[in-house]
Amino acid sequence: MASGICNSVLVTGSNRGIGLELVRQLAESPSPPTLIFAGCRDPAGPKAQELRGLAQKHKDVIAIIQLDTSSPASISQAAKTVGSKLKDGSLNLIINNAGVNVHLELSNTGEKEMVDTYRTNVVGPMLVAKDFLPYLRKAVSQAADQRGMSCRKAAVINVSTLLSSIQKCPETFAMAPMYAYRISKVTLNMLTKCLAEDVKKDGILVMAIHPGWVRTDMGGQEAPVLPVDSVKGMLKVISSLTEKDNGTLLDWEGNSIPW
Repeated sequence: MASGICNSVLVTGSNRGIGLELVRQLAESPSPPTLIFAGCRDPAGPKAQELRGLAQKHKDVIAIIQLDTSSPASISQAAKTVGSKLKDGSLNLIINNAGVNVHLELSNTGEKEMVDTYRTNVVGPMLVAKDFLPYLRKAVSQAADQRGMSCRKAAVINVSTLLSSIQKCPETFAMAPMYAYRISKVTLNMLTKCLAEDVKKDGILVMAIHPGWVRTDMGGQEAPVLPVDSVKGMLKVISSLTEKDNGTLLDWEGNSIPW
């Protein structure tokens, strides 16, 4: 599970839902990371109240970082801020969790909805990986065991979805005909594959994970999976990843999802 998953981790979109639960379970695990960077668009705002309370409870472990994944300037500044707090300049794990979903069918989907969703769900994770990459490389160089890949060494986990599966679209489309969200997550999957190929020479693992249909503000109250159960499963999967999982899309129970 979350025990001993890594030494340092960045979680984006951590003020609510899956992101908040990731930070909570990581901090409350038997062997928590030394540093948990909780990325949040508005750390002082009302939507971050629960995150602030959690950070106060674990003030030696959790650092809230202003990070708006729709803003390149915010991502760049967040990378500098995190870098200043890393004692040895190394970051083991990035969980690109921040994302948006507009529940719109074709008739209600225009350029703005497509571009705004793409900016947050694709460009944001790409820029986060790009700007934080030096810290991941430093983590690999300082790893005691240079063989293989793992989140304890260095990894980027992109939170994707079953709805991104082109093969399974005929099975899932009727229940969720959301053009912008689906298309952005398909593109996130290609970003995952490209990054996995690009940085495997550095020993950095990159994969995508589907958290399930989770009962959050985004998932809705009819969703069958509770955040606590989704995150428990996700962390179990993430903690057991090896080089054979590089460039894959798995669900929160470890099952492979077809592209």
